[in-house]
Amino acid sequence: MSSPYHPYDPHDRHDRHDTFSPYPRYPAPSATTSPSYATYPWQTPTPPEPATPPRHRTPDHPPLGHHSDLRVLRTAYRWQRRVATLTALGYFILFLILSAFAPGFMTSTVSEGMPVGLLLALLQLPVTWLAIWLYEHTASRYVDPLADRIRKEAAVDAKREAGKRDAGGWEAGR
Repeated sequence: MSSPYHPYDPHDRHDRHDTFSPYPRYPAPSATTSPSYATYPWQTPTPPEPATPPRHRTPDHPPLGHHSDLRVLRTAYRWQRRVATLTALGYFILFLILSAFAPGFMTSTVSEGMPVGLLLALLQLPVTWLAIWLYEHTASRYVDPLADRIRKEAAVDAKREAGKRDAGGWEAGR
């Protein structure tokens, strides 16, 4: 015995897809997709899948944290400090050693009334100025250009990282 109502009757006018319905028709759910809404009101909504960031070409240099220029900069700065310090401090220590262990040399006169010890003491000021000039010279010639280059590369890397975050991060989902 056949029933008068067939649930999937293609000739049933109430079951047609081309007729107007106040409710939207959704495709049948499949086993691989989950609904975009929560099944129960107490469930938290599922966050959307993050967008895949666009592929970027690899940078020409490694990131700044692994950069060999930082080691070069530290070495240049270390040599700069050592040379300037040893110039001023070395001269002063030489003066002290000569005063302690060579009193005959320090009391000898260079010209009438001018002992060698006094002349070497007065030369301490120009030697200190020389050390300051040497420090400034090596800074402007070697250390500062390295530091400026590293600073510029760090700014470029920061802009590149900010662009990556904006392109594929949480900003893209807003």
